[in-house]
Amino acid sequence: GPCAPRRRGCGGLGAAGGGFRPLRVAVVVKTTRYEFEQQRYRYAGLSEEDLKQLLALKGSNYAGLLERHRIHTKNVEHVVDSLRNERIEVRLVKRREYNEETVRWADAVISAGGDGTMLLAASKVFDKFKPVIGVNTDPERSEGHLCLPVRYTHSFPEALQKLYRGEFRWQWRQRIRLYLEGTGINPTPVDLHEQQLSQEQHSRAHINERFQHQRSDISGPHLLPVRALNEVFIGESLSSRYAVCSVLFRENFKSCKPSFKFSLHRASYYEISVDDGPWEKQKSSGLNVCTGTGSKAWSYNINKVAHQAVEEILKIAKKHGSLNMPLNTELVQKVTNDYNESLLYSPEEPKMFFSIREPIVNRVFSSSRQRGFSSKVCVRSRCWDACMVVDGGTSFEFNDGAIASIMIDTEDALCTVLLEE
Repeated sequence: GPCAPRRRGCGGLGAAGGGFRPLRVAVVVKTTRYEFEQQRYRYAGLSEEDLKQLLALKGSNYAGLLERHRIHTKNVEHVVDSLRNERIEVRLVKRREYNEETVRWADAVISAGGDGTMLLAASKVFDKFKPVIGVNTDPERSEGHLCLPVRYTHSFPEALQKLYRGEFRWQWRQRIRLYLEGTGINPTPVDLHEQQLSQEQHSRAHINERFQHQRSDISGPHLLPVRALNEVFIGESLSSRYAVCSVLFRENFKSCKPSFKFSLHRASYYEISVDDGPWEKQKSSGLNVCTGTGSKAWSYNINKVAHQAVEEILKIAKKHGSLNMPLNTELVQKVTNDYNESLLYSPEEPKMFFSIREPIVNRVFSSSRQRGFSSKVCVRSRCWDACMVVDGGTSFEFNDGAIASIMIDTEDALCTVLLEE
């Protein structure tokens, strides 16, 4: 396997055994919902009392948001104090301040939040020898698949000692890289979180880019400046038509001008080639390509089967005389679980899993494989207002004439840790 991350002044260390003792750590902290709401309304000159009333109107609980914020903040403080007690230099950064310079400065990056924060922390790390470690700062509300086990949230010094003593192994999570080529392509990313964009603004951001970069020239493959830890999704933007609306706050926010937004969901039209196979014209609700890490995420929810569906299929099989065993809940549950577990695979496996969402099959459009493992997927867009979205946070315009090549290169792996339990 690859040699382990460098420790300042120690060159490359043997994996576990040697231990890992960083001198500088960047802690990437999530923006809580409470902070987000505060920032959003502060520019309008609203007081904390106004914020309470507004949140109540929206059906949100101010006290609840504040409580979650306090829990998160306390857990972040615990992590930072634990690091500083070990004389480790710490840089605390929020989404906006987190950049490549911070990553270069640090020996390791710690994500303090949930899986979304871990995706953000990983998004700026291109050095495969720089460890990224997730700490779940609100275990009651966040699954934290990508984070350390929950018990380390409250006993972080224990996790540090395990790192020092080498009681862990490096886990190399494979990531997806993307090449974009064709006519009129625009390799400029749009950050969906940064702008907290409505779908309308998202579309407009891409349309503005399009008119600024109106090009008809064919360009060769651009390696896009992102790596997907979970997945890449390609499809038409959800809303393809808008009636623009405005909401007007009156005194006490009691009366609002009604707002109307009408949207049509447009099918995605593209051509696809899997593992350099023949091109196939497809129409669907979009295409998801995931890693082993992402096989537990959106991809799993797209493909998993429900207990009810399995039961109905087995009943039909029994009716046709092809099933000679008694149908009970236990069997149905076992078949359901076995199928759903087959959709998951190791984050370290250098292969991808693609899923076509709701393919339309008729005499024009086909879908020979609705899902499957692959090492390369190429997509030629025939879309009108489509995007290629990486890990739900970064979006690229992907319209008629653009071709994306989606693949895994082991050089892009993200270094994370698995502590010995």
